[in-house]
Amino acid sequence: MTKLSVNINKVATIRNARGANNPDVVKVAIDCEAFGAQGITVHPRPDERHIRYQDVRDIRPIITTEFNIEGNPIDSFMQLVTEVKPTQVTLVPDANDQITSNHGYDTISDRDFLTDICSTLRSNGIRSSIFVDADPIMVEGAKACGADRVELYTEPYASGYLNDRATAIRPFIAAAEEARRIGLGLNAGHDLSLINLHYYHQMIPWTDETSIGHALICDALYMGLKETIKKYLLALQ
Repeated sequence: MTKLSVNINKVATIRNARGANNPDVVKVAIDCEAFGAQGITVHPRPDERHIRYQDVRDIRPIITTEFNIEGNPIDSFMQLVTEVKPTQVTLVPDANDQITSNHGYDTISDRDFLTDICSTLRSNGIRSSIFVDADPIMVEGAKACGADRVELYTEPYASGYLNDRATAIRPFIAAAEEARRIGLGLNAGHDLSLINLHYYHQMIPWTDETSIGHALICDALYMGLKETIKKYLLALQ
């Protein structure tokens, strides 16, 4: 079964707009799990414009499923994750001022760096996942770095879905098949939604986990968080 990990960054964005603690991201994490989510994802950035490092510390003790922390493995990020020891760390090549993730790691040119990071995570009992484009060569490179999983950057699939979903999914099937062939775990994330999630899962059912935030929180504004999570779980059946 493909797990649903809910990214709660956008909840923190709303909270930060007013400077208080409403909505409470810790309570939202608890509620997401209570409503059926099999994991919680956060992506703290250096400017803390949404999830803050302290949020990560506050959320960690209350997680009962899986805790996935995404981010650029700069020194402060690595200090944070080795302190709180989440279930999984997803390595993303974000610039400090980047609005959102828009590409995966080059696991060939960055192999030495990523190998060191994956080794550090493994020694701390943390599963590693590298965010990559849908390219079998990058997937194979992630294996050489010692990663446990890859997360496929699915924005190109989402962008092409309405025009020609069969064409849009094709490179993702190739990358996913390579991950399965070499024994890498497989995650997916970025712009997956109720519009395109079911087909993605139908075509790549061996996906271990999807991390979904922006679309899910947007849907929750209309349907409520509980009903929205229910619909995303149904899309993964």
